[in-house]
Amino acid sequence: MFVLRYCVCVSVSLLAVLSWNTGLTAQTVSSLEGESEAEKLSLDSELSQPRVTEIRQMQESSVPSQNPKNTSTADKQGKNSPPDMLSQSASPSTLEESEQFSETVLEKLPPNNLNPNGNPLLRPTRPEDVETNINQPLTLNEVIALALQNNRQIEESRIAVDEVKARLVEERAALYPTLDIDSRLNREFIERQTAEFATGQDTVAKSREATGIFSVALRYDIYTGGERDGRIMRTEREIRDRQLELERIAEQVRFEATDNYYLLQNADAQVAITQADVENASQTLRDAQLLERAGLGTRFDVLTAEGDLAAANEQLTRAIADQRTARRRLAETLSLGQHVQLVAADEITESGVWDLSLEETIVQAYKNRSELEQELVQREIGEQDRRIAIAGVIPRLDFLANYGFDDDFDDSLGALENYRFETRLTWRLFDGGRAFAGARAAERRIDQANIRFADLRNEIRFEVEEAYFSLVANRENIGSTRQNVETREEALRLARLRFQAGVGTQTDVINAQRDLSQARGNFLQAIIQYNQSLNALQRSVSNFPDNRLFEIR
Repeated sequence: MFVLRYCVCVSVSLLAVLSWNTGLTAQTVSSLEGESEAEKLSLDSELSQPRVTEIRQMQESSVPSQNPKNTSTADKQGKNSPPDMLSQSASPSTLEESEQFSETVLEKLPPNNLNPNGNPLLRPTRPEDVETNINQPLTLNEVIALALQNNRQIEESRIAVDEVKARLVEERAALYPTLDIDSRLNREFIERQTAEFATGQDTVAKSREATGIFSVALRYDIYTGGERDGRIMRTEREIRDRQLELERIAEQVRFEATDNYYLLQNADAQVAITQADVENASQTLRDAQLLERAGLGTRFDVLTAEGDLAAANEQLTRAIADQRTARRRLAETLSLGQHVQLVAADEITESGVWDLSLEETIVQAYKNRSELEQELVQREIGEQDRRIAIAGVIPRLDFLANYGFDDDFDDSLGALENYRFETRLTWRLFDGGRAFAGARAAERRIDQANIRFADLRNEIRFEVEEAYFSLVANRENIGSTRQNVETREEALRLARLRFQAGVGTQTDVINAQRDLSQARGNFLQAIIQYNQSLNALQRSVSNFPDNRLFEIR
């Protein structure tokens, strides 16, 4: 027994000496090749992905603040933030204010080619025209501001609102009388040829006539059977409908930009996790090589470690490719320039809390969702359509005043003046059923709006409940996964010590590494999924808190 203990002590001492001499430079050819391939893909990854040594910092930063040094961004900006939802900045209450807010946020960015070319029909024809040579770190606030500034749907929706406002001015013009002026000045040269039978000669008589005509007509529709008022009110409701659609698009753009930003953070986290796997696999390979040299390990253990390292490098390569795809997806959402590659600047932390109960959240969603109000507006538009259709068989009353004069300048007579005042009543007694058919069609559109309202109400409740349940589950998972990461880290440390001491197996180390990698992934996934659920819940409620148009976070 004494001899066995002496041999173990000598082996451990020899292992320590070899480890001191070789350090971190003991790498096999396969490990060097695997890391070089990953480095080829991650030429610009230093700004975009957290290092392996920062994974613990990400874990600590995601813990709810208990230290005054680790205060949230909302607390830094003031104590007037809503208590039910953390917000990193004040949110604009109107679309006009949102434009000013976006400009204020974007003023902090350095001047570069972030914004797209002003020509929407531009098509690059050279490879250098689409080369991504600008690595731009962006916070979530800046991402949302860029999305609201560059989004084509928002721009088109604003133009649609202006178009309907112009039509409202056109419809309101019917409230005023029309005044027409007709002025004409004619000068005619007339030649008449006559034949005289007595002399047998033809004679030509020439004359000139100059006349002037001037008239002024004033017309006003006193009563149109409700058609005029119906068209004005219908256009006003159309403006409201377009404004609600603009609000819906703005909320959706904010949601998509935020969600894509979280997806980019998730891709960055996966790169960091797979980098940790590569380092762990490299450490296991070094331990296996040292034990083989000390006579305590086998060649099979070394080959197994090399295979695990190659698999980890493969996962890292795929994670970097997914990261680049997430960057391009976010750039496409923001409609940025051809040379821009985005980098997530915010850390992976919990973005806020939701203190409303499920029932309060559902009621708040019913109050704030623009889609529900849009259906109510469609009902009002249908009522005005019915009014306009019925006006076709209702008597109409209009008034006409006309003044004019006609003068022949070549005669000695004065101008002929005339005045005319006319009040006219018209009533279409039979139109083949056209008016009542139009009214029935408008009533059916009202019924359709009622059905859509009911379906949308149920759909909104489902969206709220789905996001709320997901938010609660992910919030609980953050605590459990955080504890699991700490447990797996300690298990890996003990497994590696046992393996280095010769009392453990390489399989124990590999299994501990895989468990730690999975625990880290689950922890970061819980945080990101929590943020995504909160983002989805904010979108399903909309305009919350303070009934604002949307939140910049």
